[in-house]
Amino acid sequence: MSDLGRTPLDAIDAVRRFAPAERVLPTLLQRQAERYGDRRLLVFGETVWSFEDTARIAAASAKTLADAGLRHGDRVAILCSNRPEFLQVYLGCSWLGVIAVPINLALRGGQLEHVLRNAEPALLVIEDASFPALDTIDAGLLPAKTWVVGDRAPARAGWSALPVLGEGIAPGPVKPGDTVAILYTSGTTGPAKGVCCPQAQMFWWGVYSARALDIREGETLLTTLPLFHTNALNAFYQAIINGCTYVLEPKFSASRFWDSIRKHEANVGYLLGAMAAILLAQPERPEDREHKLRVALGGGVPARFHDVFRSRFNVPLLDGYGSTETNFVFASPIPSDHPGSLGYLAEGVEACIVDENDEPVPDGVSGELLLRPTRAFSFATGYYNMAEKTVEAWRNYWFHSGDRVVREPAGHYRFIDRIKDTIRRRGENVSSWEVEQILLAHPAIGACAVYPLPSELGEDEVAAAIQFEAGAALSPEEVLRHCEDRLAYFALPRFLTFVEAMPLTENGKISKPTLRSRGVSEQTWDREKSGYQVKR
Repeated sequence: MSDLGRTPLDAIDAVRRFAPAERVLPTLLQRQAERYGDRRLLVFGETVWSFEDTARIAAASAKTLADAGLRHGDRVAILCSNRPEFLQVYLGCSWLGVIAVPINLALRGGQLEHVLRNAEPALLVIEDASFPALDTIDAGLLPAKTWVVGDRAPARAGWSALPVLGEGIAPGPVKPGDTVAILYTSGTTGPAKGVCCPQAQMFWWGVYSARALDIREGETLLTTLPLFHTNALNAFYQAIINGCTYVLEPKFSASRFWDSIRKHEANVGYLLGAMAAILLAQPERPEDREHKLRVALGGGVPARFHDVFRSRFNVPLLDGYGSTETNFVFASPIPSDHPGSLGYLAEGVEACIVDENDEPVPDGVSGELLLRPTRAFSFATGYYNMAEKTVEAWRNYWFHSGDRVVREPAGHYRFIDRIKDTIRRRGENVSSWEVEQILLAHPAIGACAVYPLPSELGEDEVAAAIQFEAGAALSPEEVLRHCEDRLAYFALPRFLTFVEAMPLTENGKISKPTLRSRGVSEQTWDREKSGYQVKR
């Protein structure tokens, strides 16, 4: 056995050790259980799974799914917070060949209905704390079977508690190109799209992320990010592939983050967007530098926070870029040589910056970022039940990211803005189109535009300009109350501006650039400054 924490990744090269047909989670779990045995893999509170435990749990969870009638390719919707049961169900799905459909816990109303309608799950696994979300949707969209996680008794016909695990079964006929999960990402001009993530894509997420973070065998990786997003899931793969311990926290807490890092002696952490700024806003403590954290992912952290973060906490931030459809495709050195950039292109990925006609532009000129893999099934395979959107995004054999990027002459890439109207807030993508549809559903609202405005933390805030119907009026609070049961909390506008007329382009469309340029004016209502409490 190697010296824990001292073996570099290339000494346990997963690409060499796992042949292409073996880059599926059942094989990873079985092989690593043989290699690492009772070494800790998962830690969540008092729950600890070894590598051997995890393989057994996956096999046993798969049997509960098979006994319930689930078959290869069926979908299982998971509406559950960070807890071992989430991973238990996910592992069972991957072992059997069933598709896991993790759902953002904040979804309500039409957003949640769309996911259920699109995915058509055969089974719903729901945490009891998420029962209220179902009160906002058409119950006819729920599958016939529902398993409940938590202490509250199942409340509806066809519902039962999450089955107790027993004996396991052999893995199903799982292939690297089989979809292991459908992860929903907000659209820009339409409803959310379900990204089909194959088994091998998650393997490559683990490989690319671990290489970028220089993860070493036996290290402890700690994440507070939600399992219904790519990052926390791929950190689990990083741990499996590299013989590490994966510490999963219930959620991000600025006041408890460093206490958890110290308690678990974590070596690698995961911070996205505003999280680093939120930690810096906490009162300084004498023990700020007393920990073993070696590096933290800092994708989307503004450049001005990098040196301050490292100076205060003695932790360098890794710049990087990835999307649910692609992989960890850009990464900086540790520490970043160009803080706030995307970093450099990863091995195994091709990138191209193009104009509106998909023609390449030279270095130093911004355009849309296009990506494609050179490794089989290392990117997503398309959007579930959305053939036209799949063809549109992957046209000309490249994935079109929708991000405006520039490749600098020195070789690193820099993000400029989003080409379409998506808003990135607190690590979540917000579809301006979806928010606009909810606002326009109110009879008093005649026209509206939703767009991003910068926050104090370096990310976007959701802003809305609203034009009322003749003779109608609403207070800002009434607008938000209309939205609260219909939108995820993170999609609720922070800034509201009531206008007599919308600025228009020459083609008669609402000019969002004009609205953005106005910023926050004296006429703008600020939800946070008003003290309005958002329901979650």
